Amino acid sequence: MPFPDFDPVLIHLGPFAIRWYALAYISGILLGWRYMVRLIRTPKLWAEQTPTATPLQIDDLILWITFGIILGGRLGHVVFYNTSLIWTDPLEIFKVWHGGMSFHGGFIGVCLATFFYARSQGMPILRIGDLIAPAAPFGLLFGRVANFINGELWGRATTVPWGIIFPNAGPLPRHPSQLYEAALEGLVLLIVLRIATHRLGWLQKTGALSGLFMLGYGLVRVALENVREPDVGMPIFPFGLTMGMILSIPMILIGAYLVWRAHQPDKAAPAQA
Repeated sequence: MPFPDFDPVLIHLGPFAIRWYALAYISGILLGWRYMVRLIRTPKLWAEQTPTATPLQIDDLILWITFGIILGGRLGHVVFYNTSLIWTDPLEIFKVWHGGMSFHGGFIGVCLATFFYARSQGMPILRIGDLIAPAAPFGLLFGRVANFINGELWGRATTVPWGIIFPNAGPLPRHPSQLYEAALEGLVLLIVLRIATHRLGWLQKTGALSGLFMLGYGLVRVALENVREPDVGMPIFPFGLTMGMILSIPMILIGAYLVWRAHQPDKAAPAQA
């Protein structure tokens, strides 16, 4: 199946070009922002608890998150996948419009931004993370679709009927792994987290949603790395691991621990003599 004739530029405005990839980031951040506000404005999700933040605090938080995504995603790409830029062309590191963003770098950037914001407001970091987690799949969904439109991060060669011949990827059909990731990291994970917030009451369990997001994303990413073409220049890791797997395994372990801890019964305080 030939690759659809997509133009990575949505529209030209004089010397400026609005790209699908940039639009994906903007859309994911804006939808995630409004979704978080909607969560804190739905009293039944909190039972007798007070929502973690106010809408105004979410407005401030989203700015911190945006910087965390952009700076962390770019620096993560350089550190994890293109280290040679540091000494061969350091100015290229700052040219984010040339592409090259890492999810794991962006995730670390968001974690750091959340930590510093929560600390400045005197708020528990995991409670803030539990608000961000249900909204994060919006960005993943749009980002992976944009990867497909750009014809980048393609999958490994395959004989499945829906294999696609990507430009610059050789003559063999390949897995459209970007669409697999959009469906699983984006849509399915969004639904799972929605069930956790609206059916299971996990907004009332500190760390549960943060852990569920990390666990869910990590498992999906490790599984799909088996059909995703490894990045150019990556070394051969033992046991068939890829960089994406190596970075996702800690997410799985930490996420599983957070979910487990959030569901432990509270220990009653000892009686005073």
